[in-house]
Amino acid sequence: MSIETIVIIGAGQAGASAILELRANGYIGKIILVGDEVHLPYERPPLSKDVILKPEETKVEILSVQKLAELGVEVIRGNAAVKIDADTHQLILKNGEVLGYDKLLLATGGAPRRLPDLDALGKHVYTLRNLEDSQALVPVLQSERRIILVGGGVIGLELASSARSKHCHVTVIEMGPMVMGRCSPRLLSEFLLAQHRQAGIDIRLETRITGCSLQGEEVVIQLENGEELRADAVIYGVGIIPNVRLAVEAGLDVDFAVKVNENCQTSNPDIYAAGDVATQLRADGQYSRVETWENANQQAGIFARHVMGIEHPKANPAWFWTDQLGINFQFVGDMSAAEWHVRGTMDISQGPASSFILYGVSNGIIVAGITVNAAKDMRHLKKMISKGIAFHADTHLDLAQELRKIA
Repeated sequence: MSIETIVIIGAGQAGASAILELRANGYIGKIILVGDEVHLPYERPPLSKDVILKPEETKVEILSVQKLAELGVEVIRGNAAVKIDADTHQLILKNGEVLGYDKLLLATGGAPRRLPDLDALGKHVYTLRNLEDSQALVPVLQSERRIILVGGGVIGLELASSARSKHCHVTVIEMGPMVMGRCSPRLLSEFLLAQHRQAGIDIRLETRITGCSLQGEEVVIQLENGEELRADAVIYGVGIIPNVRLAVEAGLDVDFAVKVNENCQTSNPDIYAAGDVATQLRADGQYSRVETWENANQQAGIFARHVMGIEHPKANPAWFWTDQLGINFQFVGDMSAAEWHVRGTMDISQGPASSFILYGVSNGIIVAGITVNAAKDMRHLKKMISKGIAFHADTHLDLAQELRKIA
C-alpha cells in the first residue's frame, strides 16, 4: 500500500526528528504536523539551563518556518488533537477539523506529575515542562531570592544549578536517599551531592513534606521532622505522566505509556508512538520507557524507516547528559551495573575543573560509562559497551592508555 499522508501529533523533539528522517530517507508523500503549542518544534534540554541563564541569546527552535516549508510540511499549531478514529484513519482536532492519515505518529510527550497541595497554593509555585514555564522562571530566579526545589532528579538539580548561578538561596527537598537516584549509580550521586552542597545548595535527602501554605508573599513548607521552611518561590519536578489519553480512547494497548514493538508500532499497525509517551519492547524482551533527547530521536528514526520499509539500525546504548554547576556529565548504558570503577581522580574539591570517567561493570563486562568533563571520551565508552568488551583494571584505569586504542 502506498503511503500518501503521514500525520504526526506532537511538535517536540520526536515529531521534528521524524520529519527530518522521513525526508532524508526519500519519503515524498504528505506530512502534517499537529501541535497543541503555538511554537514551532523546539529543543527541551535548554529549558532548565540556558533559557533561564541567557534568555536573550538562547535559540531553541529545531525547525523554522522556512525549513518546514522547504521540507513540504503542513503545520497546524495551537490546535490540539482530541480524538483518533482508528477505524476510519481520521484525526479530529480541537477546532473540529478532520484530518485523514495512512500512518500516524503519536509524539505527545508527557506532562509534569502534579502535586495537588502545592498546586492549590497557585501563587509562587512553578513546574517546568515547556517554553512558557521556563520563561516564567526568568524573573523568579533573581539574586537573593529564596527558592525551594522539590525533587532531586535531573531537572531539579539543573534548576538548582541555574538558580545558584543567579545567586539565589536554594534548598532541594528529595524524598529518596540519593540525588538522581533513578538514573545514576551511588558513586556518581554522592559526587553530585557533594558538588551541590559545596556550591552552597542545601539538599535535604529522605525528607517528606507534610504541609504547605501561603503567608503573604511567602510559601511555607512544613517538613515531617517538624521543621518549617520559607521561600519566595517553590519549583517542583517529580517526574512526568505520559500523555496517553488519545491512545487510550483509540483502544491502543497502554500501560503507563503507549506500548510499542521494536518498530515503534502500537497495537494498531498504522499508529506508531515515539519519545516520552512510548514504552518500547527492548532486545531483552522487556518493555521500558526512556526519557531522553536521544531516545526521542532514535525512536523517530525507527518509525520513519519502518513506514518506508527500510531496515533500521540496532538501537544504541541509552545515552543522556546533564550540565550542572559548570560540569558536564554524560551517561551511557546500564546505570544499574554491579560495580563501578574510576579512571582518573574523583576529587570533589576541584569543582568545575573535575575530570574523570566511571566504568560500570557486570559479570566482568563493561555495560555502562559516565564521563565527567570528558565528553570527547564518550564515543569510546559507547563503542566498548556496544562490543561487550571485558573490563581489565590494569588497562582501562591506566591513564597512559588512550581510550581510543582500547575501545
